[in-house]
Amino acid sequence: MLSKVISAAYLMLWISSCAAAEDPYMTRALQLMSETPLIDGHNDLPWQLRMQFNNELNKVDLNTLDTTHTNIPKIKEGRLGAQFWSAYVPCESQYKDAVRQTLEQIDVVHRMCQKYPETFMFATSSHDIMTAFSMNKTASLIGVEGGHSLDSSLGTLRLMYQLGVRYLTLTHSCNTPWADNWLVDTGADPSEHNGLSAFGKQLIAEMNRLGMLIDLAHVTQAVMHQVLDMSAAPVIFSHSSAYSVCPHKRNVPDDVLRRVNETRGIVMVNFYNDYVTCSKTANLSDVADHFDHIKKVGGAGIVGFGGDYDGVGRLPEGLEDVSKVPKVVAELLRRGWSDVDVKAALGNNLLRVLSHNEGVRDGLRDKSPDDVPIPYDEVKNTCRTSYGYQTLNTGAVHSLSTLGLLLTLALHAVTT
Repeated sequence: MLSKVISAAYLMLWISSCAAAEDPYMTRALQLMSETPLIDGHNDLPWQLRMQFNNELNKVDLNTLDTTHTNIPKIKEGRLGAQFWSAYVPCESQYKDAVRQTLEQIDVVHRMCQKYPETFMFATSSHDIMTAFSMNKTASLIGVEGGHSLDSSLGTLRLMYQLGVRYLTLTHSCNTPWADNWLVDTGADPSEHNGLSAFGKQLIAEMNRLGMLIDLAHVTQAVMHQVLDMSAAPVIFSHSSAYSVCPHKRNVPDDVLRRVNETRGIVMVNFYNDYVTCSKTANLSDVADHFDHIKKVGGAGIVGFGGDYDGVGRLPEGLEDVSKVPKVVAELLRRGWSDVDVKAALGNNLLRVLSHNEGVRDGLRDKSPDDVPIPYDEVKNTCRTSYGYQTLNTGAVHSLSTLGLLLTLALHAVTT
């Protein structure tokens, strides 16, 4: 059975190669993708594994799975060089079992790599991505989608980093006890922190110390600017598009695009129709419009791919699953993008951002972990105990080491 699946995958590759022979832009796209890894910032296949199979991988074969946007033959046809798999759990789990569920999503990514070692290589660094690419495997990284997954714990953040998590989306579609989410900008949710709380700023500093990418998809514009003000490392938007093309609050406005350029970060374009055209329908050209706009405003150095496959219900015509992504590359070439700019968007931009974060981490290696907890009153609820807090009305007071780190980050941000 496996041999038949492999044969089918190679047949799909042969068919796509024949199609490329008739389209010089596709021929060039596939050549560039053979030289530079396509790195996608966000894919929700792990959530589909939970919802469809309760994470029982023994009950599913990713070679033949046909109920998702992503499977192994589609990955091969789409030339997916590296993927940040999303360890996502819903906001309803906040204050309940968010940490446990998130750990289970991290676990399922590890087990997926172990079950299909010929396809996936677990990765935690820019070096790992290139190693996997040289082996013709998809580098598999993890991003945690939503700060509620931490239960407001810096210790949990550190442990997730040790388990391989390399970015944290600060919020999903709910406020945390320390950050406001994007729905605040729509008026649907109230602002609770005017962006980040004091603890939220502690968390940003600790992420810089760890070398964990800060993902600003899903946050308010206030949070975007506060993080860009203080982070010593470049940030990512793992799956967001251009607000000027589609004025949805999940997208990135032009003033932020310019700041992302100044701080050498990246905006990875989301393919969800509602964020592409602000309507139920979209097409390949509409997606390319976002790439063009981000490049025009912030430069080719801040553009990337963040398709959001298996996390959305509507995708553009022509981009129905991960196998179709080379079409975007061909369209950019058709629009006059240079090979250098296309390679930047494919993967070189993300590799640079990840490497820069690793460099900031290495520069802060002598800094102690921040062990000052969030004030108990900011997280008090019926599911939480107060062990360790001396009095219930006392909270986090910045230690001298934390204040020093915050000052160091602020000075670094001013001088870089």
